Amino acid sequence: MVSDEDQKWMRYALTLAVKAADAGEVPVGAVVVCDNRAIGEGWNHPIAAHDPTAHAEIMALRAAAREQENYRVVDSTLYVTLEPCTMCVGAIVHARVSRVVFGAKEPKAGAVVSQNNLFDHPAMNARVLYEGGVLEAECSTMLSEFFKLRRQQKREEKAKGQSKSTDTNVSVPPR
Repeated sequence: MVSDEDQKWMRYALTLAVKAADAGEVPVGAVVVCDNRAIGEGWNHPIAAHDPTAHAEIMALRAAAREQENYRVVDSTLYVTLEPCTMCVGAIVHARVSRVVFGAKEPKAGAVVSQNNLFDHPAMNARVLYEGGVLEAECSTMLSEFFKLRRQQKREEKAKGQSKSTDTNVSVPPR
């Protein structure tokens, strides 16, 4: 059951996702909460950081671990706007996060319910509770709008490139 607390923290994660979008990154935000207090937050920035591991969840876990001065962040909940991938699920398990709450499903790479059910896998050495679909419409819309805008920008860039090459061919003076 989705609580008011879950919605509150997911809204906060959505504000973090906006930071990613403003930087041209896929808009995913995450916050680690312990005792009703944010102890770590992050948003996607693998492109700017030149770091394939700079997913929102990883950044939030790193910040939470620093805050706790411990690589384990037990008794915490991680809120993230998009279903975690395999890498992030592994980090969540290793950090001993108690619970994950996510917004939108990730049909291509989701490792919680969409493509894999890794939290339920018997080889996992720690159990993580999870709940999906919290503010799913808002989370999905943010991602859809981001990719819609990105596709439009690519079309415009392609059109400029074609008209530029056409213009260049026409305006070359004869020898």
